[in-house]
Amino acid sequence: MHTGKGRFFAFFSATLALTAMGASDARAQKPSKPVPYWASLSKGDARMRVGPSLDYPASWIYRRKDLPVKVVEVYSNWRKIEDPDGTQGWMHVRLLKDEATAMVKGGMADMRERPSAGAKLRFRLEPGVVGRLSGCSNGWCDFEVDGQRGYVPVSSLWGAVQ
Repeated sequence: MHTGKGRFFAFFSATLALTAMGASDARAQKPSKPVPYWASLSKGDARMRVGPSLDYPASWIYRRKDLPVKVVEVYSNWRKIEDPDGTQGWMHVRLLKDEATAMVKGGMADMRERPSAGAKLRFRLEPGVVGRLSGCSNGWCDFEVDGQRGYVPVSSLWGAVQ
């Protein structure tokens, strides 16, 4: 036969254990950096979902590795992201990486040898071209596309330049 004290102690112990577990989960879910922040797709096949769980249906399937996205919210292992068109939805953290990338926006963008409008033209990049960033300063970004590197005006790019 259980006494009232025994039941209270068991209830108190279980409550304390669950509270401690919840506190450690809350610490684990805390984002490593403040939102919003930039990320890029780590896979060539990534599903955006309408909510932060595999139980939610996919709203988009992205087939563009390195596509820049803006993380606007964090929930456990899920990130609410915004794509270059402004569409928002949820992706699992394993589909994202911290690599700085950008996408050419608007019209054609000139890739120059040096960060200057008067520098030799290397390539003309079409809207939608995605590349890796090595840094931006004074209105120019060091941009690499398929092994070709040069400088592109910040105003021509959407991604980790802002």
